[in-house]
Amino acid sequence: MKKLVIIDIITALVILLFLYASFSKIFDLWYFKYDLAKQPFPKWLQNILIWVIPLSEIFIAGLLMVKRTRGLGLYLALFLMLLFTGYTAAILLHFFAFVPCGCGGVIRMLSWPQHLVFNLFFVVIIATGIWLRHKTLKDKQLQMQV
Repeated sequence: MKKLVIIDIITALVILLFLYASFSKIFDLWYFKYDLAKQPFPKWLQNILIWVIPLSEIFIAGLLMVKRTRGLGLYLALFLMLLFTGYTAAILLHFFAFVPCGCGGVIRMLSWPQHLVFNLFFVVIIATGIWLRHKTLKDKQLQMQV
């Protein structure tokens, strides 16, 4: 029972993060578009990412809200956070000359090292949620066999 509560808390935190991030980008679309234009991506990719990033965050949050699709949502959330974390690490390793933060809301105010810690925190809790979920499902299967 304790594992289920922890999974629910992790899921709620990720839902809040993704909905906050996506809606802050959508509500301030001009600023997000402006920052994205300064990213080291080809122009054609920037035009796609303007919509794909916030809509993906909303889609994943929706998957996490439904118990039946929560597992898929956790894996997609982990994948997206790993992408964001890898990009942040590349910035810190000076792969790019200048990169503004394309994040929304107060997350935009974090320094790049703070972004890395923030992203790694979410990578760890999402991975923990996936592990606990698998452990809980395995325990249920064992109980059904007895």
